[in-house]
Amino acid sequence: MITWQNIQTELLRRISERIWLPGELVPKEVELAAEFGCARATVNRAMREMANSGILSRKRKAGTRVAINPVRKATLDIPVIRLDIENRGASYRYLMLSREIIRPPPFIANRLTLGVDNELLHLRAVHFSDNQPFVYEERWVNPAAIPEILNADLSLESANEWLVHHALFTSGDISFSAHNATENEAEVFGIITGTALFVVERLTWLGTIPITSVCLSYAPGFKMHTDL
Repeated sequence: MITWQNIQTELLRRISERIWLPGELVPKEVELAAEFGCARATVNRAMREMANSGILSRKRKAGTRVAINPVRKATLDIPVIRLDIENRGASYRYLMLSREIIRPPPFIANRLTLGVDNELLHLRAVHFSDNQPFVYEERWVNPAAIPEILNADLSLESANEWLVHHALFTSGDISFSAHNATENEAEVFGIITGTALFVVERLTWLGTIPITSVCLSYAPGFKMHTDL
């Protein structure tokens, strides 16, 4: 049985893989219902959810189109670390520490609802503010969700910025916490292992497909600011 979630996942795939381009008119509900062999109401639910997320633009008598800039209209606002640093009046520098395609540890596989046999892109990097370590980034990316990232030069542009510009997402979660610095983090920041650090963990999804899980550890003394 075809569900609206199944249809949404397929439509999101067509958009993310640029089969349907930004601004392009998409097929009518009745046409999609015939293609998927389901009720028109099922297609309507999928497209309505995508419109509510800002991925589709629906106008009466004008049809449904792929939103011109769906990333900016997504539910979550993912900041670009480079801009955060520059907006603080500091100079920005980025250094990739490692890049490899490996099997994830069980806790990452569980977080992404993937099997431990799935190979993911694993990245470790440091973002500098005025040549001082500002953020240590450890990221896992699911190539099945965004295969283009495998050909991206992430030594010049951070995965954070590349994904914000290229990866469509529909949902995610974010958590804030403090933890004791690991040996890797202590080495990056030049601090004692076990020093308390502010940590942001974020997970994003494209429909039912996990995109990335990232852990951002900030240097001691970091203060987060947000507008209400």
